[in-house]
Amino acid sequence: MAKLTTYIFSEDARSQAEFYIKALGGEIRSVTTYGDIPGTKEELRDKIINLSFVAAGVHFLMSDFVYDSLRYGNSTTLMLEFESEQEARRAFANLAVDGKVKLPLEPAFWGALFGEIEDKYGIQWMITTEPKANQAP
Repeated sequence: MAKLTTYIFSEDARSQAEFYIKALGGEIRSVTTYGDIPGTKEELRDKIINLSFVAAGVHFLMSDFVYDSLRYGNSTTLMLEFESEQEARRAFANLAVDGKVKLPLEPAFWGALFGEIEDKYGIQWMITTEPKANQAP
């Protein structure tokens, strides 16, 4: 059996993680910088090699991307399913700050709320609620 953990490469992992924690609730669990590694080049000392955080009860890992330029794409989307409409609406609104709403959070035909956002860091999110039992596909 495998365990899936979302790992996000970033231009500024600390700021991006703090944004997600503010938007979704949670905490940073640990931060390791390149400066923690003996012999690191001076220009990399403050860059993050690994940052572990929890947001919306989900574990994420992040790192500053230092070896190439980042190229965001549309082949991966993070989906969060919330138990309550209130939680989903709050997460959607918070993640949409300075981002782009691709599909507003609205009732879907399968009995849940559903919406899509590209956040200000270029990460694609789907926000949904648990379908109502009598309307689940």
